[in-house]
Amino acid sequence: MRALHDAQTRNARRLAAAFEAGGAEDVVVATPRREDGSLGALLREIATSSAIGAGGRGLVVLGAGSVPLATAADLHRFLEVAASGERRALANNRYSADIIAIGRPEALAELPDLRADNAIPRWLHEVAGFDVYDFGSLWRLAIDLDSPLDVVLTGGPLDASIDTGVVRRQIDRVREVSRDRRAELVVAGRTSAATLRWLERSMSSRTRALIEERGLRASAPFAEAPRDRPTPPRPPISVLGLALDDLGPEALGSIVARLGDAAMLDSRVLLAHRLGADDRDWPTAEDRFASDLLLPDQVGDPWLRSLTKSARDAAVPVLLGGHTLVGPGVRLALGRRR
Repeated sequence: MRALHDAQTRNARRLAAAFEAGGAEDVVVATPRREDGSLGALLREIATSSAIGAGGRGLVVLGAGSVPLATAADLHRFLEVAASGERRALANNRYSADIIAIGRPEALAELPDLRADNAIPRWLHEVAGFDVYDFGSLWRLAIDLDSPLDVVLTGGPLDASIDTGVVRRQIDRVREVSRDRRAELVVAGRTSAATLRWLERSMSSRTRALIEERGLRASAPFAEAPRDRPTPPRPPISVLGLALDDLGPEALGSIVARLGDAAMLDSRVLLAHRLGADDRDWPTAEDRFASDLLLPDQVGDPWLRSLTKSARDAAVPVLLGGHTLVGPGVRLALGRRR
């Protein structure tokens, strides 16, 4: 979707300017991506380049949609680690990174092929022997613009042709429920204990939580140190997904209405339950983005269209999205006006 690309481009330019202002050299916005889709191959090229080898420079790697709420002080911490010249790294989250600073990037010359940066900190720690630190407790650095919904949650602009009216009204309805001490809010998917603590402290409603498939994007065998008896990875599975297996996606709204008075659901966990962890086997990104905006008529995949329509038409307000929605985005959706 062009609107998300534009939002990510604006964010990338802002971050590039902020890093340059902080003293970074050779700030590059790399686009388009490699044809083979391998971020690992791109980083191997960088790690073995003359710019890295001759100058002994550190490296900060991040995606275009990463850390849109990062402050100058946050970015300075990454630059400090990159400039250290030591075998250490700093990520926004060591278990699922969107941005990572690497003091000795030549180690990336051995990095396997990978499509995303989520698992790099685990590989650096378990395979390459780096000391890896993170900002795990700093929620604003967990925000990533992976969907037009994430742009809405962060208050960023979207093209006027994109219909955000439905999802904005649903956000308002969910917020009203969260402020009612007699109500119950359902949060399901890759949420965290920190998010649930914030809900308990900050919102009046009770919380019904189902934490599932954390590490869905970051889990990768190559990131783990070899073991004597490696166990085969367990395929993604979801309790709510099991119910949908029996009743069909059109039952989502009625199921959620039995569980609570509003819901924030990680639809990527449901897709992984149904189709596997590789998002190349899922409905298209355009379909997922339209689903996040609760626009079923713009979703081509029949299963996801039925799920989205059921969420939109449910007796209680339901939001669908990815990790940001049920993680750090909870604070943005419920804790402040957009």
